[in-house]
Amino acid sequence: MKVFDVVVVGGGHAGIEAAWAAARLGARVGLVTTNPERIGLMPCNPAVGGPGKSQLVAEIEALGGLMGRLADATAIHTRVLNRSKGPAVQSLRVQVDRDGYALEAQRVLLAHPHVESVRAEVAALWLEGGRLCGVQTVDGRKIGALAVVVASGTFLQGVVWYGRQSRAAGRQGEPPARFLSQSLRALGHRLLRFKTGTPPRIQADSVNYGQLEVVPADHPPETFSGVVGPYATARPTWQTRTTEATHRLIQENLHLSPLYGGDIEGVGPRYCPSIEDKVVRFADKDTHLLFVEPDGLHTTELYLQGFSSSLPPELQVRMVQTLPGFEKAVIQRYAYAVEYDAVDPLELTPGLQSRKLSGLFTAGQLNGTSGYEEAAAQGLLAGLNAARYAMGLPEVFLPRDSGYIGVMIDDLVHRGVDEPYRMMTSRVELRLLCRADNADERLVPLAAEWGLRSQQDLEAVKRKYARVQRELLRLQKCRVEGVSAWQYLRRPEASYDGVLQWVGPPEEPLDKAEAYQVEVRAKYAGYIERQVKLREKLKELEAYTLPATLEYRRVPSLSKEAVEKLSRIRPQTVAEASRVPGIRDSDLTALLVYLTKIPA
Repeated sequence: MKVFDVVVVGGGHAGIEAAWAAARLGARVGLVTTNPERIGLMPCNPAVGGPGKSQLVAEIEALGGLMGRLADATAIHTRVLNRSKGPAVQSLRVQVDRDGYALEAQRVLLAHPHVESVRAEVAALWLEGGRLCGVQTVDGRKIGALAVVVASGTFLQGVVWYGRQSRAAGRQGEPPARFLSQSLRALGHRLLRFKTGTPPRIQADSVNYGQLEVVPADHPPETFSGVVGPYATARPTWQTRTTEATHRLIQENLHLSPLYGGDIEGVGPRYCPSIEDKVVRFADKDTHLLFVEPDGLHTTELYLQGFSSSLPPELQVRMVQTLPGFEKAVIQRYAYAVEYDAVDPLELTPGLQSRKLSGLFTAGQLNGTSGYEEAAAQGLLAGLNAARYAMGLPEVFLPRDSGYIGVMIDDLVHRGVDEPYRMMTSRVELRLLCRADNADERLVPLAAEWGLRSQQDLEAVKRKYARVQRELLRLQKCRVEGVSAWQYLRRPEASYDGVLQWVGPPEEPLDKAEAYQVEVRAKYAGYIERQVKLREKLKELEAYTLPATLEYRRVPSLSKEAVEKLSRIRPQTVAEASRVPGIRDSDLTALLVYLTKIPA
């Protein structure tokens, strides 16, 4: 029998980061997948980043994760979105070589001496005397572990739909996880039923590119990890649009959709709808923008972003051929929808451990999220805490004010989900303090404390921001046109390079990232100061801790809904309680009054 410290079930983005984080702490990790050659596969768009998501990747990078590094190594097109807007919402999007990303993920992860790949389908969690002992496979094997991370993506009881026809599958061409849902349900977990989908893949040489609008890559390319890959600007991408004919064809055939026909029970992501959903929900729009993106350097497929569908294959051909440039397009792989089981994240701790079984952690789409980046961020935290659990160390978590990962986890475990959760900048109250460009300052100290980053990395970050602070102080002392150089830099038309023409370079020249920090901190000083004050106000409620043994039914004036939800979720502070849906201001007041009367 194989025995590990941590078993990770699933080799997607969540499973990769979970295995890597646990191994970084020295845990012996068994990565269990039905096919190790599919580790790191991108079943949907072969891209990393974008609004809200690039901030997650920057934080994963700061915490010692792999996603940013893998994306940079296999990039074929990079572009910064929202350049004309403020630094809080600017985001890097990297189109990668789909096959290359998976191969690089396998190469890096499986080369780690503490990670072993195990080919198997997990049928159940292995318990003895109510204690988690590992997992059992469908062929009867038992794999021992002190902690288990389940990162099964869309595979739990997965069903894919092509029109009104369906078959059991976790994604195109792969069987589902048939039995694990039953094991989770037996523990008392409430399972949700969600759905997602993917667009068709188009034969590249069947498209008329002369009718498409080219979207060039940035020169020079930006990166997540600081290392530019060899093909970062190797491929263009393009844009096209739906037409009146597209919309008419969809409207006339909605009865063939499993979603509108009532066959699909799962709830889909509101912020990433299918093309038929867009046509119905946004009936006032005559056209929808679509992005045409290559799947890689050596593939013959194009990805039609924004054209997700579950309509029948023969109808998909007609729909695609109504698009400019696609009049003779050939579909190599048809679009489909997939339904799957997910756990209720309200039954998880802030460290992503099950409240039903100690030592069991879950991550990724299984927790009700949508997207590679959301999955990877959860995987990192779950793998970290699984390793800590195996070592007898207490659980750690990222507070909400620490950044995007903290906000996402807090939303999941305290607010729950009624549809697949997608990270967006608008969810983050302190987004000007939690930018992608300062993720290292915020999170490398924590990563070093937890063993995910080295002390050398931490010292390098400290030196970086010491240089930034020295330059800001210097600019406050220098004068430009009657004001300090720092004040002058706050003008909309001013730039740091321009200021240096007046005051000269610092004694120790800054690199590009450090110069950017100086400019952002000067230009947005007033806004940053306001967000710092907001953060302090939010921390006041964090100071009021809620005892783990608190009997909420004994709290006077607490509503019945609050008693039920707080007893189930068990928030650790009044601030966490305030973010639980259905908790009223009167409930918070009742809690605060009660806490002041509890004997110290």
